[in-house]
Parts: sequence; structure tokens; C-alpha cells
Amino acid sequence: MTRKVEAIVNYLGAMMERPRYYAQDHGRDNLVLDPVKVRIEDLRGSEPATLAREGFALVPHATAVEDFRAEAAQPVYAREIEELVARTTGADRVVVSGKALLRFAERAPEAGRLFNSLPARFIHIDVSDSTAREFAGRFRDGPVRRFAHYNVWRVLTPPPQDVPLAVLDARSLETKDLAEADAVFDAPGAVEWSFEGLLVRRNPSHRWCYFRNMTRDEALVFKTNDSDAREPHHIAHTAFDDPGASVDVPPRMSVEARAIAYWL
Repeated sequence: MTRKVEAIVNYLGAMMERPRYYAQDHGRDNLVLDPVKVRIEDLRGSEPATLAREGFALVPHATAVEDFRAEAAQPVYAREIEELVARTTGADRVVVSGKALLRFAERAPEAGRLFNSLPARFIHIDVSDSTAREFAGRFRDGPVRRFAHYNVWRVLTPPPQDVPLAVLDARSLETKDLAEADAVFDAPGAVEWSFEGLLVRRNPSHRWCYFRNMTRDEALVFKTNDSDAREPHHIAHTAFDDPGASVDVPPRMSVEARAIAYWL
């Protein structure tokens, strides 16, 4: 029997204005959140989820990086992620599109001190269709027949995790659930820039999933956009508090990398 937990996740509430959220200064967010208690299935030990069906998959993947805080880790991890996504998807070419980001549960001393380091506490999809096309065009090298964006999420603290990542089965998401929003990158000392992401309204048909007790040698690969309409299109996701986690477990530390895959 599949284990389930009940936890609060934050959907988008009713808004008259276009939603807007910031990578660092959440005090500037223009968001109305709709907290809802949902059941989240623990897929550990269940039939494996797949990128072709649910839109996400948990895969074994060891990393050679020991210290993700070091700048030297970035090119090493980028190569590892490109190889992982190519192997997992069968894509002809994969490009990591930015630096890997460290994130910390709010109880961690480093939470919020590094840029964009807090867990995402509202349900979102990283990129809209228009953003996905724009970003894919920046890294495209000649004509392609398909592109897809992926997020690769890894925990760096031992299990259990106090703040896991919940992912939404792509088959349970409807177009009417989505709202376009502005994601603003407000790094200190840099010019602010933004792109269009997606937020999600509540729908009782949503199927939420997670993987309990993830380890450093696993990676959760999930799709954030796909140009092929026959494939799962994108995965909504959010951090949540696991009600079964003890208060004395180490606060979750994780790393995520975003990659674009191309089929020639």
C-alpha cells in the first residue's frame, strides 16, 4: 500500500493583478496564496514513476562534487547533469542553462543568506511556454526537432528530510489551473531581470507525490517544459513540511540544476 502524508501546500489564490515573485526579497512578492491540506503519495517502493508518464523520475546518480559551496564545483556538476539528462532522456545534446543553486530549509543558518537559497513555498512551474522557447533559443546550435527543459533536484543532507519536494503528476494538471506570473531575479548589485513562469490554482484532482528519505546518490529529474505535445508538458512542484519528520533532524540542504535537452 502506498504511504501518504497530509501537508499544507500553497496554491495561487484569487488575484486581480498579475502575480509577481522575487528570487531573494519575498517581501516584495505580489502573491495571494491559498493554503490547502493535500495528500502527498510517497512513491518510495512503488512502481517507478517515469518521465514519459508522470513527467518525473527518481534515478540513481552519484556525484563527484564534495563541496557544492565551492565555485569550482559548478563546471564539474554541470557536466554530470548534462550527461545524466542525456542518458535519461535520449536527447542528442544537453546544456545546463545556469549555475546550480543551493537551497536550505528555513531552520538552516544559511537559509536566505545565499542568493535564492530559500525553498520555494508556493506551487509553481519554472518556465511558461514563451519563456521555454526563448531560453531554448539562446542555447540552440542549429535546427532542432524538439527541446525540453528539466530540473534536477538532489538532497545533500542525510535522510529523513524535514522539507521534501512535492511534484505533481503531469496527468492531473489542467490548463485552467495555470496562471502566468513574473519571476524576478533581484541579485544584490545586479540589474533586476525577469521572465514568465507559471503558478497553479487548486484542483481536487491533483495527484501530489514525493520520495521519502532521498539520499545524496539519487536525483529527482522532472520536466518543466516540452515542445512535443505528445509528451507530459510540465511539472508543478513545491517544498512542504513533512509532518512525520522529527524536530531534531538536520534542516534540508539541496542543490538543483536546470538543463535544456535538444533532439536534432
